[in-house]
Amino acid sequence: MVSLCIKTNNNTAIDYLMVNIAKINLDDIVFVKKNFSKYTNIIIHYRGNNIPEFYKELASVITNCIIDKYEDSIIYKLLLLNYFYFDEIDMNIIKNNCKLLIENKHSDTVSVETNIANRTKYLWASVLRYISYNKSIFLDGFITFRTGEYINCLDEILDFAVSQFVVNREYAEFIEMLKIYISSRTPCTEIIHLIYLNGEAILLDKQKNVISLAKNNLDKCYLSDISFSANDYALNSLLSLLPSKLIIHLISPADDFINTLQAIFGSSVSICTDCDICTIYKSLNKTKGSYYRFAFYKIHFSSRKYLMFLEL
Repeated sequence: MVSLCIKTNNNTAIDYLMVNIAKINLDDIVFVKKNFSKYTNIIIHYRGNNIPEFYKELASVITNCIIDKYEDSIIYKLLLLNYFYFDEIDMNIIKNNCKLLIENKHSDTVSVETNIANRTKYLWASVLRYISYNKSIFLDGFITFRTGEYINCLDEILDFAVSQFVVNREYAEFIEMLKIYISSRTPCTEIIHLIYLNGEAILLDKQKNVISLAKNNLDKCYLSDISFSANDYALNSLLSLLPSKLIIHLISPADDFINTLQAIFGSSVSICTDCDICTIYKSLNKTKGSYYRFAFYKIHFSSRKYLMFLEL
């Protein structure tokens, strides 16, 4: 016979353990809950012969209990320890974003996806190793001192969530700054057409002539000292030209760049997918698409990249 005592004063964890230990698909398991002054003990006895399987099943129950009942507080403690400079509201947003990353099991970063997948494996291995050689486990102490790899995974995921939060906030500040700038200026151009094809923007004036995006044609007050991609120049050209109406012709589906233009220029933007201009560029794309190379655009919003010198 093998026995284990699980100690904790977390009532929700106790309820979880009692329910799920009962679901272990092995005979000859007996368990009981005993309340003491400081902790509640769950005492488990196994009289069967499949001891390795018993430990694996019990390790899974304890692992899932820690993830379900303790992980939120672990993430919050990591926030307080490593990111104490955020206020309470920001911390709650970051914590929720971190939880969403874990629940969705997906991000744009391979290392984050790896940490999300590995955290359960590392925790389960730590639990299994510990209960195989010890007669009791105090959950709070175990989490603090015996789950290093699991905590490191959570720390990496949290670090990514913090980075996302900072980028999103800087993006919002960037958009708001440009909206204020635009609202304080009189439009300089009546209409500009923007052709969006395979991630690249082409600007046309009212007479459908192509507007050059050459660097030497732009007002330097709208540019940072960082090198710009084609669509960065398109954005800065639009800020220089300040159109009363911006017609976006979507030859390719909208993406972050188009969403950003809509956020900045607001009601001045109209979307078109079926006009003479659209028809021409769709035809060109089908006929000569294999000969064109269009730069894929992805905005990186940070104060270091977009240092816009705007006179408000």
